[in-house]
Amino acid sequence: MGREYVLATIHRAENTDDRERLYNIFSALREIDREIKVVIPLHPRTRKMLLQFGQEDQLKGLMVIGPVGFLDMLSLEKNAKLIATDSGGIQKEAYFQRVPCVTLRDETEWVETVEARWNKVVNVDSIEGILTAVRTSLTFSGERLPIYEYGDGRASEKIVSTIESYLNDPTK
Repeated sequence: MGREYVLATIHRAENTDDRERLYNIFSALREIDREIKVVIPLHPRTRKMLLQFGQEDQLKGLMVIGPVGFLDMLSLEKNAKLIATDSGGIQKEAYFQRVPCVTLRDETEWVETVEARWNKVVNVDSIEGILTAVRTSLTFSGERLPIYEYGDGRASEKIVSTIESYLNDPTK
């Protein structure tokens, strides 16, 4: 199933506790699902609010699964074509997995992911705005840039090398 789906996670109160925002997000996800499968590990808070608002029909057609553990989530992220999320941590994980991300919030704490073109922030007050952000991210053909502040992915190798040098130093 590699890179054949959009992974979506919604859990922040600013989205789940606002009837219109929740409706807009799930309406957009259902529309996207007509073009590419949407997989959503459904957070208990999100399920509760969909039921409370009478919007449980918004889940129809989506591949809804229960919450998953960290390693399973990393696997879902790695194999997604795109991630749509309101999670701060998942935005950054998307970059590490080299998967484009659409952040379903008004702002992000990870502005460097936006500047490097790995992430697009979209206000969820408009279904069309969400659709446009997801579709343009899915079809983006430009260059996504490395984020040098995050390192080169070789930290463990450098640590081992430093420890080996220290242990092999005859002056120690």
